[in-house]
Amino acid sequence: MPKRPAAREGARAEGPRAEGPRAEGPRPGGDALPWTRNDALVTVGAAVVDLLSFSFGSQVERGYVPPAGCVLLLVAALPLLARRRAPLATLAAVLVFDLALNLSVPVGQHFTATTVVALYTVARSRGAAVVAGAAFVCAVMPLVGQPSRPGTTDVVGSVANVLLVLVTAAAMNRWHRENEANRRLLADRAVAAERRRIARELHDIVAHHITTMQLMAGGARANLAADPEVAREALVTLEGSGRMALREMRQLLDVLRAGDEPEEAPTAPQPGVGDLAGIVGETCRAGLPVELDVRGEERPLPPSVGLTVFRIVQEALTNARKYAGQARARVRLTYGPHGLAVEVSDDGAGAAAAPAGSGYGLVGMRERVALHGGTLEAGPLEGGGFRVAARLPLKAEEGALR
Repeated sequence: MPKRPAAREGARAEGPRAEGPRAEGPRPGGDALPWTRNDALVTVGAAVVDLLSFSFGSQVERGYVPPAGCVLLLVAALPLLARRRAPLATLAAVLVFDLALNLSVPVGQHFTATTVVALYTVARSRGAAVVAGAAFVCAVMPLVGQPSRPGTTDVVGSVANVLLVLVTAAAMNRWHRENEANRRLLADRAVAAERRRIARELHDIVAHHITTMQLMAGGARANLAADPEVAREALVTLEGSGRMALREMRQLLDVLRAGDEPEEAPTAPQPGVGDLAGIVGETCRAGLPVELDVRGEERPLPPSVGLTVFRIVQEALTNARKYAGQARARVRLTYGPHGLAVEVSDDGAGAAAAPAGSGYGLVGMRERVALHGGTLEAGPLEGGGFRVAARLPLKAEEGALR
């Protein structure tokens, strides 16, 4: 047991290193190359573009293609394999080979694809001062060693090429920052939504079971001397409610610890419509008579819908026990062709007895129903009492789930 955390830490530490080989595929002997497949493709592409451009220009100007120029262009593209690990060194090597090309095989003003890739990489990964110096050198280098004195057109063309590369790199950097900001925003929203869901679950569990336990404890105390058997049954119910509350809270907290520790035992399924009879019986034993009325043709429901119905009934009955006083309650579940309706009503004091500041349970119910595109109505009745009614739409395929 003491060694288990160390094993998990080791697995997490090795995770990022394992992503590279998986992304590039297995290599013979298991040795990773110092460059990626994308780097190799970019290098080959830049070399091919430069060779085609040089060959075409030399054929037009000289009538033949100098082999030395082709070799220098191929060698100048090789440093691109290391452009991600050493962008400045890569650009320096590319410019040295370009200068050697200009001095050994004079050609017209040119800006090679290899230089474009190297400068783009520097502009994406370095600060403004370094990029400005690299841009100046890249703009001057193509003009060195020309067979004739560079004219205004040559200078403007070289500067325009450099500016185009810098603008493209700046646009990509901005897009990358915005994309990262949006990703963080979506992650924060997902975390906030999960926190709200957990808060709803905790409120429902704590409010229902603690209220039941409080009523059972009061009933046991009142009947301890007069009727010990009734007190014993109340204490048994109190024990079961406490055990169920702990189990549900443990399952909910396991969500927060997901991925930290392996589950040693399977968790119980989330409650649903099939558990309504149990919650009604528990409420009756707590002192509030409840009638369960199911109408329409019963059919299996999606787990999320069943959980929503259960939590609505649980919260509504909890509020009825807390505020209705001496009353009766009724739970009506109606299956329709295109949806499901659940209604919980009582004939007690209802909202009039609710203390100021209450209502978190109703907020949670509204959020649950809204997640499924349904509607919720909650408020006092004219003749006294309180009513909670929700309608949850169901798609045809959802109603057929088993």
